[in-house]
Amino acid sequence: MGSLGRALYNVGFWIRETGQALDRLGCRLQGNYAFKEQLSRHRTIMNLFDKAPVVPKDCFVAPNAAVIGNVSVGQKTSIWYGCVLRGDVNSISVGSMTNIQDGTIVHVAKNNVSSQAVPTIIGDKVTVGHNAVLHACTVEDESFVGMGATLLDGVTVQKGAMVAAGALVTPGTTVPSGQIWAGNPAKFLRNLTADESQFIAKSAESYAQLASIHAEECAKSFEEIEADKEARKKAAQQDDDYDSHIGIIRPTTRTTAPSTS
Repeated sequence: MGSLGRALYNVGFWIRETGQALDRLGCRLQGNYAFKEQLSRHRTIMNLFDKAPVVPKDCFVAPNAAVIGNVSVGQKTSIWYGCVLRGDVNSISVGSMTNIQDGTIVHVAKNNVSSQAVPTIIGDKVTVGHNAVLHACTVEDESFVGMGATLLDGVTVQKGAMVAAGALVTPGTTVPSGQIWAGNPAKFLRNLTADESQFIAKSAESYAQLASIHAEECAKSFEEIEADKEARKKAAQQDDDYDSHIGIIRPTTRTTAPSTS
């Protein structure tokens, strides 16, 4: 990018920063009436009425995720791209070092068939796969919810249990510890193997490490991104572990032996 392009980028950046600062000031002045505004903006972490999400600084919340209202999140938890955690008519609690993967929806219930107010509670070191739906349920520590699974009101996934990808767990069901449930409606499939139980723990650790990389990349300024590009062009060595985390495959230079024919 030339000097003119860089200058225009910087002017645009500071105009946007000024606009965001004025927006935050306006919301503070509006107080509890800020929710009545008619302008549509995406905010990753958004108050609702008098409810404000509690998200520690060491969490990763993707730029296009939405954490709304009465939501509390534990340390080193990651909420990935396109997720929605909507704590409006009840509360959502997410533990530490849990990962809620891309496209997942977490919601709550003001009341249900049994006329009970039901929050959503997700424990520590839980893995929730892509595009899952968790509605007014409890997912205990070190458990696993597969991609595209749906957990309905009053469901309890006990510690160390697994819900298979695409499963529909019907209201009030308990998935016992150490078991895999699958199908629509979900039923007991079999007991977890030792390797599968270890995989659940490793999954949480792996996602915590990956989230820190995404958080670092998302926080970089334009200048830092450009500097990284230049540094990578000049680098003689590759960081294979870092590249594998962010999905980069770099061409390798091969030395061709001279032909003997």
